[in-house]
Amino acid sequence: MARGISGRSHGDPRTADTRAKVKDDYRPSRDEILRYIAENPDRSGKRDIAKAFALRGEDRIWLKDMLRDLQDEGLLTRERKRLARVGALPHVAVLDIFGRDGDGVLLARPTEAVGGGEPPVVSIRVSRSGNGQAPGIGDRVLAKTFPTDDATGPAYTGRVMKIFEKRNDAVLGVFRVLKDGTFRIEPVERRQPELVVDKEFQNGARNGDLVEVEPARASRYGLPRAKVLTVLGSLTSEKAVSMIAIHTHDIPHIFPADVLAEAEAVKPATLAGREDWRDLALVTIDPADAKDHDDAVFAISDTDEKNPGGVIVTVAIADVAAYIRYGTALDREALKRGNSVYFPDRVVPMLPERISNDLCSLREGHDRPALAVRMTFSADGHKLRHSFHRVMMKSVAKLAYPQAQAAIDGAPDDKTGPILDTVLKPLWDAYSILKRGRASRQPLELDLPERKILLKEDGTVDRVVVPERLDAHRLIEEFMIQANVAAAETLEAKRQALVYRIHDAPSLAKQESLREFLQTLGLSLARGAQMRPAQFNGILERVSGADNEGLVNEVVLRSQSQAEYSPKNIGHFGLNLKRYAHFTSPIRRYADLIVHRGLIAALGFGPGGLTQNEAERLEEVSVLISGTERRAMAAERDTVDRLIAAYLAERVGDRFDARISGVTKSGLFVQLPQFGADGFIPVSSMDGDYYIYDETARSLFGERTGKGYQLADRVEVRLIEVAPMAGAMRFEMLTDPKPLPGSKRSFHKAKGRARASQSRPGPRGRRR
Repeated sequence: MARGISGRSHGDPRTADTRAKVKDDYRPSRDEILRYIAENPDRSGKRDIAKAFALRGEDRIWLKDMLRDLQDEGLLTRERKRLARVGALPHVAVLDIFGRDGDGVLLARPTEAVGGGEPPVVSIRVSRSGNGQAPGIGDRVLAKTFPTDDATGPAYTGRVMKIFEKRNDAVLGVFRVLKDGTFRIEPVERRQPELVVDKEFQNGARNGDLVEVEPARASRYGLPRAKVLTVLGSLTSEKAVSMIAIHTHDIPHIFPADVLAEAEAVKPATLAGREDWRDLALVTIDPADAKDHDDAVFAISDTDEKNPGGVIVTVAIADVAAYIRYGTALDREALKRGNSVYFPDRVVPMLPERISNDLCSLREGHDRPALAVRMTFSADGHKLRHSFHRVMMKSVAKLAYPQAQAAIDGAPDDKTGPILDTVLKPLWDAYSILKRGRASRQPLELDLPERKILLKEDGTVDRVVVPERLDAHRLIEEFMIQANVAAAETLEAKRQALVYRIHDAPSLAKQESLREFLQTLGLSLARGAQMRPAQFNGILERVSGADNEGLVNEVVLRSQSQAEYSPKNIGHFGLNLKRYAHFTSPIRRYADLIVHRGLIAALGFGPGGLTQNEAERLEEVSVLISGTERRAMAAERDTVDRLIAAYLAERVGDRFDARISGVTKSGLFVQLPQFGADGFIPVSSMDGDYYIYDETARSLFGERTGKGYQLADRVEVRLIEVAPMAGAMRFEMLTDPKPLPGSKRSFHKAKGRARASQSRPGPRGRRR
């Protein structure tokens, strides 16, 4: 009877034709054995090999001798009970990512040497992990490795299993010269210790310089020492604070020479292959300080008798794909950055200024290439149809939000006056119709005002303002949402791969946590896995104008999932949309550039479309750009914290009105609404009672009195300590604790948990 071979194709050393010819006396060749071991490193023991080739009896003795010969010849090595090719990577290896290939794929090498000669190169496969992390250049990862048959490319591919914490070989700090002439490194991270620098390791640093240092091992006595590696710049410069965030979060901010050369060599797009829309009165409406303009709008009434009261809305978006082609240096750098990063004192753009502020910016009175969508809406705000066009346009006016709003409100200026009746009023008429569709859709309506930091010429804080939320803002926002939906619908209809902007519904655990919290306020939230934004809106409407309005808005926000990018659609919960893709900001977001390329390819708009190679990598790209978005948000937040801390450093001892923005068992986080700044009140500094953390009620309450503090409470605090470069502030509570809603129900549960914890080592609070 002929011997069988395992039906698992991954471990099968022979082809179907070979298996058909197998006889009882079949013995694999040396090359077949070596190839099997290379392709199956996790099943390369002697028994595994015998089973794979269906060897029995004397054939197993023959295999044992063959394997010993291969080891003696230096072709195989034994690792525990498994065999491996000499110089081959183990099936699971620790790798260091060092760069990208011409297609932007991450490349890595093994951390530890394997055999002699050059270490093998591994092409990293990126997939969406549970925690949303994406590996990048400089990361150390644990990965499964798989040998390839490509003689010209990397010897292995790798699938990341875990990203290790970044190596702490170098840290950032501010070089300080003390009065006694000694040197210190002032930390720029809240948990980073102060360091001492000896004179021989000063490396040219001067007082106030932002430096990169290498910490030495901490000694038993005194502060740890360090040596200066690089001087990054002086903190007296106006952009020093954002530079700290740029280096801390590894944000690429200097364009390589080849990228700049490519940008300078780009020729302006021509009318060839485009519709001529230069006579259409498109306008841009942006913040007053905007330097790039990637969207323009226009609207008219629909004259079709079948659509009474309807409107036609046109949104034109800069055609970035006309200049940024897949695989070029410009494209690789844009993917590496993922998005532009906006600091109060600077912008780190995704694309060089030649592209972002010139060729692609929809400047007033200049011919510019664009991708445009024309959408027809019924009188009730329902979209009836849409069409995409590749055009050449010319903006008739560059307007700021307040400027456009003032014209509508009866105060036009020299620029808005001539276009008030023909352009602006039709836009507002169209918006009034789109609002009906939005009201019917019922997206999540959170009321969380945003603050903006205004700087002086020297880069320090002048003041913090809350810009008024205008209908001009809402108009552009709703027009862009509809254009994004149209892009996703068109690409789906054409079966074209795309990157969706997805937002999952709150997890069941977060829903239950929110439900328990609302019960402490006498509010209820329906149960069920199919939650809709309207249910949250109902809660928000019930507390509108009440003392706890801010609290409920904050907790509802924290119950939501984080939006991200993915080629797999699950819809957008917050906007209550079944399909949604970012299309409207390709100058500053790589995701939008991918959608543009998809539309160009799907609609036959000419060069610059999505390639097959690019489409196959959308899962990896989605993970990468979701990561760069989170990186940008963290860097922007850190910069604001440092600027405000430096602004308030001279006001230590002053009293401030504050709002509790976070509650933990170790203390309270408070925010100063006037400044948007955050600080901490340690529970150990709160006198008069032993405070217990109630997770359900988001509160700390006194064991003796039952009174305490809850998330979103308005309190008065005193500023005690500031660490400007770390963006950290410590406050003292001045407001007396208050009786808490629902505390009687939750008091005994939390008290029991607290008493149980007291039986374990480690204090959770402080008695006074």
